Amino acid sequence: MTDARLRHGRASLALSFFVQGVTFALLVTRIPAIQDRYGISDGLLPVFLAAVPILAGVGSVVTEKVVVRVRPRVVLRWAQPVVLLALLGVGAGSELWQAALAMAAFGLAVGALDASMNMMGVSLQRAYGRSIMLGFHAAYSLGGIAGASMAWAGAHWDLSLLVSYLPVVVVLLPVALAGSRWYAEGKHEDEGQAAERGKAASVSFKLLMPLCLVMSFAYIGDSTVSNWSAKYLQDVLGSSEQLSTVPYNVYMVTTLLGRAVGDFGVRRFGAVAVVRFGSVVAAAGFGVVAVAGGAWVGMLGFTMLGFGLCVIVPQTFAAAGRLFPGASDTAIARLNIFNYVGFLVGSPLVGALGDAWSYRGAMLVPMVLVLAILVYAKSFGAEPARYGGGHERPRTADVG
Repeated sequence: MTDARLRHGRASLALSFFVQGVTFALLVTRIPAIQDRYGISDGLLPVFLAAVPILAGVGSVVTEKVVVRVRPRVVLRWAQPVVLLALLGVGAGSELWQAALAMAAFGLAVGALDASMNMMGVSLQRAYGRSIMLGFHAAYSLGGIAGASMAWAGAHWDLSLLVSYLPVVVVLLPVALAGSRWYAEGKHEDEGQAAERGKAASVSFKLLMPLCLVMSFAYIGDSTVSNWSAKYLQDVLGSSEQLSTVPYNVYMVTTLLGRAVGDFGVRRFGAVAVVRFGSVVAAAGFGVVAVAGGAWVGMLGFTMLGFGLCVIVPQTFAAAGRLFPGASDTAIARLNIFNYVGFLVGSPLVGALGDAWSYRGAMLVPMVLVLAILVYAKSFGAEPARYGGGHERPRTADVG
């Protein structure tokens, strides 16, 4: 593969991560508005929030099977438009069943999208021969900032969900389709890729399990911010609806900053040290959120959470690619399921504890779990002596 094609593939994949960041932020930061529009009760809201990751897990499982026959880039090319159209459906409906249908489509498509994006990211990182995964996730964070900012504007100007979502979809849908023309995967896509894809059985669940746990714990933390930060600031810390959209934006800003420099940190200090640092900072952030006396102190905690959690998920995908270089698509699809396990467990757990006890106390649970990542951090240093199926590890590509 030429250096130019690698660069174009890297840029187009970063664009897809950006578009997904915008889309997801527009959904999660307007949860109070979605709840009001469809008359979803506080008791029913956790069910809606849980249904999305369950269906996304199904989408990831299906993607594992599909990529045996077609490239991950083909899955991504068609999954991203479906996610965007499902977001529009959430904004356009008026009946509860319409919201349920749109969010179901969103969940299924986002599972396929997340799995295929990270498969391609790991494949490109293999071709580059150095850490670039955090850069893709930084693009996602940048998109999250843009999406959360648009959500803030929608809340500030009291815009309907449809008015907020329609211009975004009209712009991003053709952009995503145009960018998909330059999708590329790593050099192994033309070197016995079919044989590699037949190695699903070589993915040892015992070896993958520590990374699965880390993924779950990280996403329990992330889902707490995504699904409950707005409600926490508004209901617990007494902020306005407009201000309640800010914590997710702050979280995404700090996530962007951390991921922008994270690849350099991995190259300098190694993945194990970076993941350990992130775990400690994230746990401290949850502690600050739990004891915050006002909205601004709460936002300080969410700031710390962004810096702490930002490095963990990209490095977990990268670690799976290193562990199973000959079957990385399979490993990533299976690992991606635990992304949604984290969402599935985290969102209802925080809601249930918040209702039964207190939302402040509920913040202590993700605090303990992200701190437990320290126990599994050594798994990020594991790397086979041979780079997949007898191939030597490729040298660092001289590409930008």
